[in-house]
Amino acid sequence: MAISRRVFLSGTAAALGAPALASPQSPSDEQLRPYAAPTGRAGPRSLLGYDPAIDVYVSAFRHNVAEVSRICSGRPILAVVKNNGYGLGLTNVGPILDGMDEVIGLAVVKPDQAIALRDAGVRKPILLMGLFSEQDGEELVARNIQLAPYTEGVHQVLGRLAAKFDREIPVHLYLDTGMNRVGVPFRRAVPWIEAISNEAGIRIEGTFMGLTEADFDSEQLRRLLEVAATLRRRGVNLGRLHAASSHGVFFRPNAFLDMVRPGLVLYGAYPSGGMATNLANLRPAFRLHARVVRVERLEAGDGVSYGRNYIANRPTWVATLPIGHADGYPRNAVNGCEVLIGDGLYKVIGAVSASHTIVELGDQKRVEIGDIATLIGPEDPAVYPNTVAERAGISVYDVLMHLSARLPKHIV
Repeated sequence: MAISRRVFLSGTAAALGAPALASPQSPSDEQLRPYAAPTGRAGPRSLLGYDPAIDVYVSAFRHNVAEVSRICSGRPILAVVKNNGYGLGLTNVGPILDGMDEVIGLAVVKPDQAIALRDAGVRKPILLMGLFSEQDGEELVARNIQLAPYTEGVHQVLGRLAAKFDREIPVHLYLDTGMNRVGVPFRRAVPWIEAISNEAGIRIEGTFMGLTEADFDSEQLRRLLEVAATLRRRGVNLGRLHAASSHGVFFRPNAFLDMVRPGLVLYGAYPSGGMATNLANLRPAFRLHARVVRVERLEAGDGVSYGRNYIANRPTWVATLPIGHADGYPRNAVNGCEVLIGDGLYKVIGAVSASHTIVELGDQKRVEIGDIATLIGPEDPAVYPNTVAERAGISVYDVLMHLSARLPKHIV
């Protein structure tokens, strides 16, 4: 269900000393024009066999990063690439974003993800936003990974790491301002941060929080800024403040602060309610596709797939695609999703099984075995990630993050 745009308290950040905000320029007609996929509607060139695959579009990432930068008045972008690069492959997405001037660094939530990015050649700062053990910390520090501490006594662990490696440990301090998920609770943050700032060998690069993406966001921001103001009066440098996720980019301009931390929007999908704002024209940065493996004519009364949820009421052609929910295509796609084959859109019918999806072609044999089908991608609004999510009744995050890591991925 779409969430309407909620009005944020415009004076909160200014009253508490947050950076002044320039109003983002409205997107031009050119920026809002319908997007033509990089390889055209005929289908991707990288698909050789029948098995499903994903194309990843560098140009779309570049466009989406530029859109976020425009909206946020040029603030640095800390690009979130967690959960296998939102399903597109961590080591595919990381190096792409690493090469963009607007991106100041990358963020993940698990130690192995941070290490994989560095091993893949990412040179910019990598922030680990999840908990780490002291043993993990040694390898992370050795690879110049920035850490996000939030536990009691962590300053001592960081101090030992700094002494062992004879270098400063860069950190972003993780505050819990009301999410109650991860972070040091804001009520005891001031003495905790002072202890970290007094520990030799620790350099505070930033301080951040996660928004609840509800009306409570304004209170969260007030809490963060009050902690920051108190510590600054005591001479503690908190580095860059950051709070705005993809939702924040669209709905919380006062949370832009010193840096923004989006994920979803960089991949060309909108946060709930974001598309209706016309604030940006994002481009889906991937295409999920497969080739048709069967085309047959049903007679009236013939059924399709498990449960016979679809019964033909007249002679009808159907096509089978070798892709299913085990590959990440949603089971609920039968509730209204369509698939693009050539220039035609065809309704998903029956039941999406683990390895197959069936579409209705109508009374004519409009496709052939070997034709390329796009299930999610940039060529038509019917297969945009947000459209698939809305019709399947799921979150757009699920559309991306549930894509199987086993699917081949091609950089285009």
